[in-house]
Amino acid sequence: MSNAHSAGVRSGLLLLLLPLQAASVAGLGLLVTGPLAGRWPLSVEDGVNRALADRRETLVTAVSAGMSRLAATESIVTLTLVAVLALLLVPGVPQVRRWRNAAFLAGSVAAQSAVFLLVTVVVGRARPDVPHLDAAPPTSSFPSGHVGAATALFGGLAVLAAGRLSGARRALVVGLLLLVPTAVAVSRVYRGMHHPSDVVVGLLNGGCTLLVMAYALFWSTPGTRTSTGLPAPRTRPDDTGAAHTATRIPTAAPAAPATPAAPAGPGRTVVVRHPHGCDDGTAARVRALLRGHGCTDQVWTSTTAEEPAGALAARVAEADTALVVVCGGDGTVRACADVLSGGGIPLAIVPCGTGNLLARNLRLPADPDTALREALAGTTVGIDLGRIHGDGLAPTRFTVMAGAGFDAAMVRDASTRLKRRLGWAAYVLSALRHLGDPRMRLSVRLDGGAPLERRARMVVVGNVGSLQGGLPLLPDARPDSGRLEVVLLDPRGVAGWLAAARHLLTRPATRASGPRLTGGQERRAARGALEYFSAERIDLRFARPQPRELDGDAFAAGTRLTAEVEPGALRVCLPVRGPAEPVAAAGPVRAADGAEEPGGARVTARPPARTGRPDGVR
Repeated sequence: MSNAHSAGVRSGLLLLLLPLQAASVAGLGLLVTGPLAGRWPLSVEDGVNRALADRRETLVTAVSAGMSRLAATESIVTLTLVAVLALLLVPGVPQVRRWRNAAFLAGSVAAQSAVFLLVTVVVGRARPDVPHLDAAPPTSSFPSGHVGAATALFGGLAVLAAGRLSGARRALVVGLLLLVPTAVAVSRVYRGMHHPSDVVVGLLNGGCTLLVMAYALFWSTPGTRTSTGLPAPRTRPDDTGAAHTATRIPTAAPAAPATPAAPAGPGRTVVVRHPHGCDDGTAARVRALLRGHGCTDQVWTSTTAEEPAGALAARVAEADTALVVVCGGDGTVRACADVLSGGGIPLAIVPCGTGNLLARNLRLPADPDTALREALAGTTVGIDLGRIHGDGLAPTRFTVMAGAGFDAAMVRDASTRLKRRLGWAAYVLSALRHLGDPRMRLSVRLDGGAPLERRARMVVVGNVGSLQGGLPLLPDARPDSGRLEVVLLDPRGVAGWLAAARHLLTRPATRASGPRLTGGQERRAARGALEYFSAERIDLRFARPQPRELDGDAFAAGTRLTAEVEPGALRVCLPVRGPAEPVAAAGPVRAADGAEEPGGARVTARPPARTGRPDGVR
């Protein structure tokens, strides 16, 4: 489901968190103006305001006036627009990252303002009974809009600066930016415009908004890789809810030397480029990096709507190909993997899409140049693919997730123009249109077993488990497990959506608590809003035609989907990591050329035998 699924589920959960934040701040305001009004420390607030009003001085008054104007609505809007424009034009940053940074800053300021306005409708608090040095706006004194806006803007700039700067320079810039909201808070109290509790909650409101936006757009659960490049196993909590503990364990050593990722001998390098995701600057750097690693015979092909893998099949067939490089998102990677499945030609991923979920789950660097450089210097590893077909859906493959229902409808109806401009945020408007869609009736058959009758809003079959930001939608999923994982999402009302959001947001990007699922087993979570299964083959039947999607690409609606795992069908170039690192995702890691599990059982990730049929179905 890639960009689409991270856009849909992730953004939907975000939309739930912001109203929760508004409700929490409003509830706090009602307590401050009601039963807690006469209790300490609120009981001494009027004395603080009077003391500051009695001790006003010319210089301090002038400085406070400047800080108050800096956080006024007109100033915040102007500074935000200038900052967003600067972020979009900053040189040396990939286009996707520029849009993401700009969306983070603008979204934080806008979301904070929306929460502030909602709270002022509910909470009415008079301003302090002291002389006011500014004109009093018609809104409630609680919370401080100036302080919340300053926290969202300057705190957001501090988050971005912390990600780009280092050392003493980072400490200085971030420290100065974070001082601005504090100075605004003191100034607003000094000027008699707010009670101390108003500005404290204003700081909290802006800070919580930044946390929500940063978690959605930037932060992912850190993971590591074994020497083969795949995530290593992580310790798992027991059913009592014990805390997750990360331990260091020796990883399995390959039985044979790892295969170098970059071609060591003659052979063509085919580069598949998505023309919108991979701009000219990125393409030039990719070309130079490949030449630097000895890939001088390069053939480039661009994707189109009719040919999502470009002319890859023809280019591979006409000459000996040593390496395929994909510059695009999950949809482009999926199309290329469908061509390369079982053939043994290694694939290097240059993440240039919105979600890049396969790259994220394989712990590839987010920066396209760094991802290619490390992959070319690493090893090739065999990962699984999902093979899927249905009514009106010709047999094809997916690398990340396939789904039907709510998420597929959201993918189908998202505006292409907005996706290019806003990235994942474009899916929010589409998701809102489908929140009221009826639940679907479906049956689930696992590995040929008896059908299980269910109702759900969406069903997802995954080869990997984490969405953008490390959200663990399928905590048992691994790209080398030899199995596919399934989740049904069926929240009932607001309480069900909140339970699902809480469950997903509070789980690490590993398996959920409890024993790992095996074929035919099921597990429910979040008060029944989520239900998990695991199998090598999954047959889905819908009572009515449902929209369907694969790795973020929408497909025609239908009533059937059948997915099967292809163990080790795709060889992927991944960076090499140290022999012992903090463990990450659940399940054993399989080396591409054969390895032993910690218990000594030998496993092999060989591609499935090719058949005479071009679709690979046996």
